[in-house]
Amino acid sequence: MLSRIAESLFWIGRYIERADDTARIFDIYLQQILEDAAVEADACRSLFDVMGRPMPDDGGPVGVREVLQQLAYDRLAPSSITGALAAARSNARSARDSVSSELWEALNLTNLELSDQLRRAERMGPHRFFQWVRERTALASGVADSTMSRDEGWLFFDLGRSIERVDMTARLITTRVASGVMGPTWTTLLRACGANEAYLKTYRGRVSDRTAAEFLLLDRLFPRSMFFALKRAEDRISVLDRGEESRVGTEDAARRLLGRARTGLEFRGVDEMLSDLPGYLESIQSACAEATSALGTRYFPHAVIEWVGKGA
Repeated sequence: MLSRIAESLFWIGRYIERADDTARIFDIYLQQILEDAAVEADACRSLFDVMGRPMPDDGGPVGVREVLQQLAYDRLAPSSITGALAAARSNARSARDSVSSELWEALNLTNLELSDQLRRAERMGPHRFFQWVRERTALASGVADSTMSRDEGWLFFDLGRSIERVDMTARLITTRVASGVMGPTWTTLLRACGANEAYLKTYRGRVSDRTAAEFLLLDRLFPRSMFFALKRAEDRISVLDRGEESRVGTEDAARRLLGRARTGLEFRGVDEMLSDLPGYLESIQSACAEATSALGTRYFPHAVIEWVGKGA
């Protein structure tokens, strides 16, 4: 597979997941603001921090409108919701021969409907827009899973999706940690991840800080837990390596970084992680960023060709 096609598929997976999870995070915060308008300024500052974006430097007040314009509606920023959806469509166009017709149609139609959905959000509020984003990204992911052969293309797609899910789940949990008692409850986070029913079936009791964190961080069966997504990403890299194992450990840098993060979850107790959860979540996000760079170096090199004249 050409490196540019592999890179496009990797980022399609990441952008679809990013749009979905960002919509989930925003829905949590806006619900919190609706319940208590006094927390608007703090909640908006937290959103910029959680999404890794600098605060506006114009000195003016930062409210919901500014957050939505920069982190949700900005088509030119790939970290925003609309920017991620547009970037997913653009990458699908670049890899048109390698994605299924159904996936291309799903992403293309989503991109075409964006303007109408944004106008509706202006009139009716952003909640319906976030719901639409979650529906469209779920459709795109489902179509990819059901129509793409499990070849290298799908492996890169799922690898990107898994790494982004780890990063965004860490950001979602950070919303609780950063805001303290004024932030969203663990029940709200579980619902945002679509995990509330699975959690209740597993623990059959009242939601507590310890059990909710344990479920979102460590559960081996829930696909949005950080452990599950890390293990999935590690497995995809292993298959791309064609099962080649070294006698002296793992040579692939990305797999080594993700494996180290996964074993850190697997062999560290939840109480130990809760004692310094912000620092631990930051280390997981750093591992995802470094693994992405390592994957780019190995699979997506952007070589510069310098033409040499005959007389050289």
